[in-house]
This record gives sequence, structure tokens and C-alpha cells, in this order.
Amino acid sequence: MNPMYAAEPFKIKVVEPIKMTTRAERAQYLQEAGYNTFLLRSDQCYIDLLTDSGTTAMSDYQWAGMMLGDEAYAGSKNFIHLQEVVREYYGFKHIVPTHQGRGAENLLSRLCIKPGDTVPGNMYFTTTRAHQELNGAQFVDIIIDEAHDSQAEVPFKGNVDLAKLQKLIDEVGAERIPYVCVAVTVNLAGGQPVSMANLRAVKQLCSQHGIPVMFDATRCVENAYFIQEREDGYAGKTIRAILKEMMSHADGCTMSGKKDCLVNIGGFLCMNDDELYQRATELVVLFEGMPSYGGLAGRDMEAMARGIEESVDQHYISHRVGQCRYLADQLEAAGIPIVKPVGGHAVFLDARAFLDHLPQDEFPAQTLAAQLYLESGVRSMERGIVSAGRNQETGDHHRPKLELVRLTIPRRVYTYAHLDVVARACKDLYARRREIQGMKMVYEPKFLRFFTARFEPLPAPVAAERTEPALAHA
Repeated sequence: MNPMYAAEPFKIKVVEPIKMTTRAERAQYLQEAGYNTFLLRSDQCYIDLLTDSGTTAMSDYQWAGMMLGDEAYAGSKNFIHLQEVVREYYGFKHIVPTHQGRGAENLLSRLCIKPGDTVPGNMYFTTTRAHQELNGAQFVDIIIDEAHDSQAEVPFKGNVDLAKLQKLIDEVGAERIPYVCVAVTVNLAGGQPVSMANLRAVKQLCSQHGIPVMFDATRCVENAYFIQEREDGYAGKTIRAILKEMMSHADGCTMSGKKDCLVNIGGFLCMNDDELYQRATELVVLFEGMPSYGGLAGRDMEAMARGIEESVDQHYISHRVGQCRYLADQLEAAGIPIVKPVGGHAVFLDARAFLDHLPQDEFPAQTLAAQLYLESGVRSMERGIVSAGRNQETGDHHRPKLELVRLTIPRRVYTYAHLDVVARACKDLYARRREIQGMKMVYEPKFLRFFTARFEPLPAPVAAERTEPALAHA
């Protein structure tokens, strides 16, 4: 094993059998699922790289904590433990548990946004933007331009463009910006991190205008690892110390505990403002539950508290990022286009370049995800025009510059041998990519369409007669 790929820092104690299906079976499953990988059943998938959200393998330490669940309706001792851990590792004064991250996004949006507001962010995320827009705000992307270029080798592609942020403040007024949303890391840019220097500068600029900074902290530990690895002055610091310093540059955060907190369900909203916390405790009872459980069982809060402790272990996070690089290096060696540099939770195939004969309106990323499953039983996720949704004013598709397929690696679940299978499948598919036809959407829900939309393959003659050019990368 190449020393740059850390060996698994754990022993396997419990196993779950998986099985390979036939190509004929997968063709049937795909058709029944409307060619949407979200609508496949898990037992129809050989290697499931749909998401790293809630798919973590928990440790024996976490499972032991589950047996100590205090299921009191109010004042659970597990909530007290979770509160203590969040304060110790993240530094925020208040925590409101939620059933998962989008519960926290819902609370934050309802608490802070007024119709006509503008919420800047370093690239959108699907559920985050949906909650912001449903509460009357407009999302504005303020990420650096390089983040929209899959091939730009920039160490911190998730950085906020401070000039864009200042320009937006000047245009709409600080009073119409309820908060700046900073994702650490940036999922839809390929899991790209934000530097400590940029976080510090964003906080300083926002403080000058009285604008709060709220992190989407879902993958904050991965962001801390990249700071340790890439930013001057942090190589000798622990992940735990870097994480705490990162959070000091925010006024609060939303957290999906299903990622870097290493649990299968749960999340929370954090803040330092006493008045905002009081309002949050009033609102959470309408949507989640009591402020001391927020839709979670006591055992889930205990597992999350222990997961936070484990997440900052250097051996764990080195292996976590190493698995992504292991897969990426195989794909890159085969000439397969991927997002560079590789992020911390997934490898992103550049579907525009992979299927460069398909225009974006034929859903190349959705097509590629479906074809990868058909080829191998590997389930992945579209992150392109389907995920971007529609412009609320014009009704037309949002057309992101990045048209990606996410190969998302669950935490502590698969071995390097499983990733070898994924790499071989991608290579085989790339070799016959010119045979692949695009798709059309035949059912579209009103919100978050990528979850439940349905598609059909375009017949080969239609695609062969197509005359319009594929959209350019720019």
C-alpha cells in the first residue's frame, strides 16, 4: 500500500452482506426507478456511493453510548452531554438539536429571513437554498470564480470572494442581508475547503457591517484537515485546535450530524446570541420537539456527542481523505475527468467532459449516474442541472457551470478493494462513453426535484439528429 493512502484505523467487528446483481436486473431496476438513483432500493446496489449522509459505520464506543440513552421528554442527560461537547469542540454558547441538518436550516431561515432579503453564500446547497427561498430570500453566490472550474488547481476553492461580498453589501444594503452563509467545505464545488485566512477576513468584513456569519458546518472536520495540510502555520496544530479556531470566526452554524459527527441521524443549530437562542427554543417545538431533544432520541444525542469526539482523531481523518485520493488517483491515471483538487468526502466526475457530446439540457450527469449503476451496480448521485432546479422568476433551469456525478464515500464503511471495483467500472464506462445517449425528464416535483424526478432515455435516432451544440464549459 502506498504510504500516502493511510490503512484503515479500525478493525471490522460487524459485517453486512452485499450482493452483485445482473445487468438485466439492473436495467429493470433503473427503469422502475425512473433512471433516478435516489429511487433505487438499497438492496439493488452493490456499492452504494449515493451519499455520506447518515451512512457512517458507528464505533463500538458510540454503540455503547446508545445503551445509555436517557429518553426523558425534557432535560435528557444525553442532551446535557451533547451541549457540553459542542461547547468544548466548537465553542458556541447555545445548541438546539434537530432531527437533521435541514431542520436546522429551516429554523435559521424562519428566524432570520424577511421577504426581499438576500443571503450570500459560497455556492448554493440544495436544501439550504430551498429554505432560504421559501422564506422569501434570494441566494447570491459569492464564491471565488475558480470554484466553477473543475480543473483549477486551487488549494482553497471554497473561499469567499471578498470583493463580491462587499459589492453585494453596497448594492442591497447590510440591513437586507440577514446573515452570510459559509459552507465548510463546499459540497457542490467538489468538497472544496475554505482557508482560515478567508474565514477570518469574511468575519471581519461582516462585523464592520453588523452582518452575522453562519457556517454550514456539515463537513467542518474535513475542512480543518485541509487547513492543517495546506495553510501556512497550521501543520503543527491538531485537528481539534484548528476546528475550534475555525468556529471562532462564525456567529453560529447549522450542522447535519449525519456527516462529520459520525451518526446515522441528527443535527443541530448553534448560535452565540442569547435573543436568537430564545426565539429558536420557541420555534423548535413547532417543527422538531422540545429544545432539549429536537426530534432526537436520547441515544441518538449520545452517539452524536461521542462521534464529535472521535471525528477529530488524526488517524481517522487522514484515512478518510486518503480513501478519496486513492479513488481519484486511479481515475485520473486513466484519463477520466474529475474535479481537482480532490475534496474530503467524494470524488466528483466531470460529466460535461465525460459525456461532452451531450448538451446540458439532456442531463449528462443524471445520465452518467444511471449508466454507472447499469454498468456495475455502483450507485452515485447527480450534482448538476437537475440538482440546481429552476429559476423561480423565469421558470427556466438553473444552469450551473459544474455538471458533476458525485462518488460519495461513506465513513468507515468500504475498503480500498471496494474502491478498486468503482474505479474499474468508471474506466469501462469511459471507454464506451460515445455510445451513451442523453435523457429527458418525464416527472418533475415542485421542490428539490433531484430526489424524486423521473427520466427516460432519449432514443438513439433523436440524439443522432440533434443539431444544437453542447453547452461550453464557460
